[in-house]
Amino acid sequence: MEVSITDITEVEKEIQIHASADELAPHFEEAYKRYQPKIEIKGFRKGKAPLDLIKKIYGESIEYDALDTIASNVYRQVVTEKDIQPIGQPVLTDIDYKRGEALTFKIKFEIKPNVELKEYKNIKVEKIIHPVTDKEIEEEILRLRRANSILSSVESATDDEHIVTVDIQELDQTGNPLIGRKSTDVRMYLSDETVHPEIRTALKNTSVNARSQVKIDLEHDSRKLTDYLELTVKKIDKVTLPEYNDEFVSKITKQKIKTADEFYHNVRKDLEEYWHERSERKLTDAIVAEIVRRHDMTVPETLVKGVLDSLIEELKNRYPNKKLLPDFDEKGFREEHQSYAIFQAKWYLLRERIIETEGINVEDGDLERSAEQDAPKVGIEKDRLLTFYKSSDTVKNRILSEKLMQFLKNHSVITEKVTKEFID
Repeated sequence: MEVSITDITEVEKEIQIHASADELAPHFEEAYKRYQPKIEIKGFRKGKAPLDLIKKIYGESIEYDALDTIASNVYRQVVTEKDIQPIGQPVLTDIDYKRGEALTFKIKFEIKPNVELKEYKNIKVEKIIHPVTDKEIEEEILRLRRANSILSSVESATDDEHIVTVDIQELDQTGNPLIGRKSTDVRMYLSDETVHPEIRTALKNTSVNARSQVKIDLEHDSRKLTDYLELTVKKIDKVTLPEYNDEFVSKITKQKIKTADEFYHNVRKDLEEYWHERSERKLTDAIVAEIVRRHDMTVPETLVKGVLDSLIEELKNRYPNKKLLPDFDEKGFREEHQSYAIFQAKWYLLRERIIETEGINVEDGDLERSAEQDAPKVGIEKDRLLTFYKSSDTVKNRILSEKLMQFLKNHSVITEKVTKEFID
């Protein structure tokens, strides 16, 4: 069998295979035997016709039908013998065969690139540290109080602790209503900082059935725009907040926490954990981004497509029937996320190479520690959870990623920056 391999790109190859008639003969014999049980020939029971007769009547058709299967089998045999590790699905690009003669075919396939590691240690990155303030704790407690507030219908709004339901009609500059530009039953909580200041001012001290017009200056894509609105008040609800005391805390925590002081410290702890996790996540992203930036490589389209496919599947899983909406622009979505997919494909290859180079692996002790930490959280006995972890590739991959990132953090030059703001 004659085999030649051509490099199309760093990650794409084309293999041409030439098989003689003698080399094809055993493959065709297998094809005849596969077809024999299905064939009916007059004078013989189904599947009992002799092979010589089947070859005479159906031989040419069977051989041509079997070519794709033969090409696939021969291709797999060749890549195994030559220790080639293709990724994705190979594509048959050309096939040439005349009965009784040789078969020549070409198949394109992709491989992972030979990743040459450059700098991935001693990377300088900034770690954002966000100290939790008393104001944040008080705002979180206020949010919980509002979530447990009582609404009562009133005739007028006397302070910010009111929800005003309005119809909003867009107007032209002369004050005439714009057809089809009306929103009804819009609820405005006057304490909500996202409510536009002009609208909040117009609705303060308002009453049911009152009308007011507001002018809002906006800026969009460096252009200044002005909206003219007419607000019609339909309903006003007074928001009565519960007092922040031991009784309130006991109620919302189902008596797990009994005092306001203890709850305050618990909120602080939760917020500190939240900001710590965000800080670590941003640090991880910064290290990964810098490593990827330092490595220029060609990535196989198979890997890029795999990332995009997974994003599509995530979208599908958000719907009950796991189907995209009929008007969803999948092509546009893939184009929009192409750069992200290329980045993730590069990191996948680099991650794999660093793990191999540094000899990072998951040991029994790692699985045991993870099971011990997770058991109380999931309510499963540690030994049972450990048995599952030992058989789960997903869990092992998670632990491997955690060990890799800890290794990279330990070998990075990290500068901490304390800030009140935390930008995503």
